[in-house]
Amino acid sequence: MPTDVEAGAPEKTVCQWIAQSDALSAFAAFAGKTQSAAHIKPLHWYVASRLVVEGGFHPDDIVPRPPFRVTVRGGEAVLHFDPTLGQGGERTVLGGLKTKNVDVVVTREGIGPVLAVSCKGVTGAFRNLTNRMEETIGECTNLHITYPALVLGYLVLLRANQGLPVSAMADATDETEEPSKQLAKNDIAISEGGEPVAGIIRFHNALRELTGRRGIRDDVSQYEAVGMGMVDMGLDRRGDMLSTFPDEHSPLRLERFFDTLYLRYDERYVFSAPDLSRVTRRLEWSAASPAFVEGPAAFDYKFRVSS
Repeated sequence: MPTDVEAGAPEKTVCQWIAQSDALSAFAAFAGKTQSAAHIKPLHWYVASRLVVEGGFHPDDIVPRPPFRVTVRGGEAVLHFDPTLGQGGERTVLGGLKTKNVDVVVTREGIGPVLAVSCKGVTGAFRNLTNRMEETIGECTNLHITYPALVLGYLVLLRANQGLPVSAMADATDETEEPSKQLAKNDIAISEGGEPVAGIIRFHNALRELTGRRGIRDDVSQYEAVGMGMVDMGLDRRGDMLSTFPDEHSPLRLERFFDTLYLRYDERYVFSAPDLSRVTRRLEWSAASPAFVEGPAAFDYKFRVSS
């Protein structure tokens, strides 16, 4: 399926069905102002669409609404790809301290928001990453106060910027150094030895302490799942995910993120509440669903297909 998220393409405002590689490439290639959030919107679309195809959530329950239509044939749910149904936007969720616009939200009729994902994209200023922690903890706490059963995920991408121009190699503490050179040095994510800079390692370690919330009585300042990825910025590899950081034992590895969300959701809304399972259980799609032959060429997840 062709996409329009590449650099130079007209900006899209509605949810599209894209692969992870498309979302990462758009993040790596974006050259505008990050205040517009255009660098991270494709990741919202990727998450929302994956929650349908892999997660089994109905597209009508998700904001931004993914471009799918559901029909029933022979007792099976059939998934159709329909670009005309994609919508944009965020959902406003009532928090314990204030309302919050959340990037991707699944809402169940009669229950409220049951699963949500906050997406962040960091393009530079990596020494200041830990300053984001107050905001990160506050968002999680705010939402869990009102909805302690909400399965909440935090997904963050960082640009793996490497190398410095010769003119910027001076010590950043030198008072004579130009501000632009200091900023350039602060934007470097990977050191000359190939390791992430100290600011990113500290950020990873702080996030590691914020993940793993299992029960609704657990700490409301913890997320159910946190995912962290570094996007290669090399000309020949731009848009690829770095495989070396976080390391394979880290709970922040992206391949664990969605499985954790699904597990926590099923534990709280399906297994623990069997009387509501007709409303809360995740759908399984017919193996004959047309969408499975109409989507992106490079899928990085499995379809949730009925047995």
